[in-house]
Order: sequence, then C-alpha cells, then structure tokens
Amino acid sequence: MGGLTPFTTSVVILAAVLAAAGAGKLARLEGATYPAALKQAAIAFTATVTPAAALSAALAGVRS
Repeated sequence: MGGLTPFTTSVVILAAVLAAAGAGKLARLEGATYPAALKQAAIAFTATVTPAAALSAALAGVRS
C-alpha cells in the first residue's frame, strides 16, 4: 500500500482482521464447518483490503 501512511495501513489491516473475525464467527454460528468459516473469513479480509489497495494505487498515481 504505497500511497498510505503506516497509521492508515494499520487501521485498514485492523479493520480487515475484525471483518474477517466477524465473518468467521457468524459463519460458525450459522452451522458452517471450520473450513467453510475460514473461507468466509478469507473472503471478508480480501474484500476489505482490495479497495484499500486500489485507493492507494490511485492516490499514488495522482500524487506523482
């Protein structure tokens, strides 16, 4: 995440981990197996980090 400050990067990673943990917990509460819950958590993590990386790339292009 080149265009983001270390603090912003930390906040994005923290938000992604919390989203993943929440998605995994909700999946387990709905009766999903551990592998299925892990898959849901990974999808939630990726869905949180990907827009942040895209935004970082866009901001880096504008700043240079």
